[in-house]
Amino acid sequence: MGQPSTHHHNPSGRLLLSVVLNAMITLIEIAGGILSNSLALISDAIHNLSDTLALTLAWIANKVGERKPDARRTFGYKRFEILTAFINASALSAISIYLIYEAVIRFLHPEPVRSGLMIIIAFTGLIANLVSMLFLHRDSGDRLNVKAVYLHLLGDTLSSSAVIVGAIVIFFFNVLWIDPALTFVISVVIIVQAYRILRQSVDILMQSTPAWKNQSN
Repeated sequence: MGQPSTHHHNPSGRLLLSVVLNAMITLIEIAGGILSNSLALISDAIHNLSDTLALTLAWIANKVGERKPDARRTFGYKRFEILTAFINASALSAISIYLIYEAVIRFLHPEPVRSGLMIIIAFTGLIANLVSMLFLHRDSGDRLNVKAVYLHLLGDTLSSSAVIVGAIVIFFFNVLWIDPALTFVISVVIIVQAYRILRQSVDILMQSTPAWKNQSN
């Protein structure tokens, strides 16, 4: 009995649903961040915006990657998926560095926030990201561009969780520094994950020797 192919299913529909879902939650978090005076929530909205752009690029890459090879592109369009993964991971690194900058600002100049509203909006964002991750989980193992987007969503899920925890601590204990502290830690984790995607995509684009061959020598 042969093994089932991982390429027979098409993630385009699930990617498109995730685009719509993340675009909606981005607008909600921006509005909620302004109303609650929460920089962390606005930062999470920016991260969600990057997810929306990454999902859109991944959807386009998937549609382009379905095209057959032609006289000019004998490899087909599959390499476009790898290029998209590189762009997504680069954007994720840049957003994470920005979140670290915002965390430092919040350490130096803490501001009061409406933590109750912050909890509600961040929890809504968390649910939306979990649903999107559920949509894309089955395709995140064998498609590099989907894997990069999946890491985007994972990072934003962690970011939303940090905002929720920070808002709860602020609500009960008025400890304002906990939110930027969690944001800093999560951003570093995301950068490490993005680096792995960048290294893998660069190796493929540069046609480097596979890592398993180097290990066998």
